[in-house]
Amino acid sequence: MNDIGIKTRLLLMTLLPSGLLAIALGGYFSWQHLRVLDEQLLERGLMTVEYLQRPAASALLDDQPSRLRPLISEVLNHSDVRAVSLYNEDMRRLEHSGPKMHQAERTVPGQLGAGTGLQVQSGPRSSRFMLPLLASADLIEERDLANVETDALLGWLEVELSHGNLWILRYQTILSTLLLIIAGLIVTGAMVTLMGRRITDPVRQINLVIGKLSEGQLDQRLPPQGSRELNELADGINTMAETLQSAQGELQQNIDQATEDLRQTLETIEIQNIELDLARKTAQEASRIKSEFLANMSHELRTPLNGILGFSNLLQRTDLSNRQQEYLGTIEKSADNLLAIINEILDFSKIEAGKLVLDNLPFNLRDLIQDTLTMLAPAAHQKSLELVSIIYRDTPLGLSGDPLRLKQILANLISNAIKFTNQGSVSVRVMLEQEDEAHALLRISVTDTGIGLTPAQQKSLFQAFSQADNSLSRQSGGTGLGLVISKRLVEQMQGEIGLHSQPGEGSEFWLTLRLGKSSQARDDLPRKPLDGLRAALVEPQMLSRQAVLHNLEDLGFSVRTFESAQALHTSLLGSGNGRAESFDLVLLSTRHADCPAEDIFDMVRRWSERELCKTLLFTDTTEHYPMLDMLPRASCQVLSKPICTRKLFRAALHLLRPGTATPAPARVSSSEPKVSVLCVDDNLANLKLVEALLSDMGARVLTSTSGEDALDVMSREQVDLIFMDVQMPGMDGRQTTTELRQREDAADCPAVPIVALTAHALAGERRQLLKCGMNDYMSKPINPEQLRHCVQKWTGVTLDPLADSVPGTDIPGGTRPAPEAFQGPTKPSTSQQVLDRQEGLRLAAGKADLAADMLSMLIAGLPRERQQIEQARIDGDRNALLEAVHRLHGATRYCGVPELRACCNEAESLIKQNRDSEVAVEGILQAMDRLKQCYAALPS
Repeated sequence: MNDIGIKTRLLLMTLLPSGLLAIALGGYFSWQHLRVLDEQLLERGLMTVEYLQRPAASALLDDQPSRLRPLISEVLNHSDVRAVSLYNEDMRRLEHSGPKMHQAERTVPGQLGAGTGLQVQSGPRSSRFMLPLLASADLIEERDLANVETDALLGWLEVELSHGNLWILRYQTILSTLLLIIAGLIVTGAMVTLMGRRITDPVRQINLVIGKLSEGQLDQRLPPQGSRELNELADGINTMAETLQSAQGELQQNIDQATEDLRQTLETIEIQNIELDLARKTAQEASRIKSEFLANMSHELRTPLNGILGFSNLLQRTDLSNRQQEYLGTIEKSADNLLAIINEILDFSKIEAGKLVLDNLPFNLRDLIQDTLTMLAPAAHQKSLELVSIIYRDTPLGLSGDPLRLKQILANLISNAIKFTNQGSVSVRVMLEQEDEAHALLRISVTDTGIGLTPAQQKSLFQAFSQADNSLSRQSGGTGLGLVISKRLVEQMQGEIGLHSQPGEGSEFWLTLRLGKSSQARDDLPRKPLDGLRAALVEPQMLSRQAVLHNLEDLGFSVRTFESAQALHTSLLGSGNGRAESFDLVLLSTRHADCPAEDIFDMVRRWSERELCKTLLFTDTTEHYPMLDMLPRASCQVLSKPICTRKLFRAALHLLRPGTATPAPARVSSSEPKVSVLCVDDNLANLKLVEALLSDMGARVLTSTSGEDALDVMSREQVDLIFMDVQMPGMDGRQTTTELRQREDAADCPAVPIVALTAHALAGERRQLLKCGMNDYMSKPINPEQLRHCVQKWTGVTLDPLADSVPGTDIPGGTRPAPEAFQGPTKPSTSQQVLDRQEGLRLAAGKADLAADMLSMLIAGLPRERQQIEQARIDGDRNALLEAVHRLHGATRYCGVPELRACCNEAESLIKQNRDSEVAVEGILQAMDRLKQCYAALPS
């Protein structure tokens, strides 16, 4: 209605009432006229039957009905008469004129012909009038009929009147009414239109003038409009235009003055901006120099620090006095702390410089959190703290993001909680906030029962180089960068971080992250594989008990908890009239028990001898009991706290379903293989070294020299871990991994962890390796500690350390190499040694015979490698050249040949980057010649 104009509104206001009135009146008068027409039809029918009544009765008295035939024919000529029929008293037709009568549908009520017995029936096309014929007194007297009674029924007379003329008259009436109504509305509309122009034309003129005024033509004026109201409106608009014109002049003067003042102000601001820009550039340059200095110093410090750590480890393997061992342990611990501080400074400098790039890789959230807790468990257990993770069941485990940085965030928060908690617990909880088909919003919280923080301390907590309390920082150490690095990493992941804390009541650090879902890292553990079995649990620590119960329910156990080991023992054996209970698996914690550990071990031995149950013992990382090695392995397994879900599943399945799961970690003699490992490498020297290192640690090692052979081995053997070389002839490491993952999916069996091994990788190659289905990445050369750590990480089995191994320059303890270890290749120095036998001995884990075998195998393969490299150069086959150089590079990683290794490193990098590698390849050939000469000159 708001879009309708004045003219239309006038038409509607006039035509609607008049139209409704005309329709009502026309309808009423039409109805009256149609009713009159119906009444006239009935009257004509009555008159017709009355006209024929006496002659028809006379003809029946005389028994000459044919005498009535001419009269009936005459009546048919009357208007609307369609047919006439004469019946005797038995309704037998005596005479009929006209067509067959139509069937009547209803009887017309009314007083028409009252007293005569007239019956009127009507149908859609005609009306029928039925009149009884009675013997009147005068007719009887005329004929002197003594045997006929007065008013005796002589017969029936029926007349049918057609409705054809009636319908024509009805249509004429309705049409005339409609024509009169339409004509009246047309005349009314024309008059309203003419009268409306006297209103709309002035309004249109007013709108036109107002539009010009709005465009700035303030000299426009309106003439008189011909009516009092419109004249008043025009006068008001003219007055407004004059006022606007006057105000515009004043405004223009004010604008000119303000413009001049603004110009002078802008000149002043421009001068100040130049000064501020110079100051900003100076500050940015100072910040850049600071960040570069921190990064450079971190790198410079890391190099000698690695040497300190490496040679400290070497020195510990020599004969030293107790005091010297104590001093050396202090040096190593201090160097580790210094390395952690340097790593934090390096991360902070990268974040400040904006050079930190996050990965987007698939990972399993549960494994990541439990790996982090396992890494920090010794520090918590030294303080007798309960360390546990609780992941709610609706939380998706297969996610994609940067697992390394997420683990760094959690490690910072958890280690902080451990530092400032003297008793109680540190727990990690993960819950799902929101999710859709592609993403999940998680809330991760780290809660402790420590000293808590005041509001003033909380304000400075996430500031760089600051700590909650200087006195506390002196106790716990640190740079004060851990939390600020965590905050920056969370913000770079588009998340939030915060805390809730009260002094003396502990703290809760929380963070929210929106991570993508990934099917590549989905949970591969079976669902309720031990459904229907019974388990007994003794775990005094409440949170740990809750976490273990959660895992046992996922295994399908029906669980009963006991307050003490003695109560469980009594229940198993039965006492007095009590009936012994039966359990398939008993899970028992040795820490905080109500009886000494020796008594618990004695109970376990008795349960095993009587075959009452299988047993899983939970120990802290600080607990060491020689008696554990004496427990029967077939019925007892030992797990270290915090309990990892994957280790618990494997241990339970190994005890109750032998052959369906990889054996859980057990403390047995080193003569029994603890874990099965498949090593795949096309270089026999590399295979021999890795096989020797793992075998000496107590692992069962299978070897394959190609991807096809590895797939064949996997179809026959069951292994717990695969070390896969990346670049091999035929099926390379990526293709072999993809094929193996497809076979595992088709067979619906758990995925075997695969760790990539390669001598060389560009910055982006690690991401591609993980995307193809590999679980981890290690760069050659691999030292024994790295192998032990990797096996423990992916199988849960702790291998025996090599007694005579010599560590390399990597960080001891199997920690991940520093980020710069994955940067681009280093150009070979002209001062590189051709042959370094000490390095070869160190790379062979201190085994002289193994080092000699590795070097001789390398020398023996040099002619073949040289021929393949030269043939690839002649053919211009870049892929074949890359394959040959990569294979030679992998072989040099485990021998003390620094010059040849550096040349291979440079050439492989250039080939992968599609750059000119001719000079680098020629350097490889020359380095081969020098190496053969040096080897030939060695004393036999």
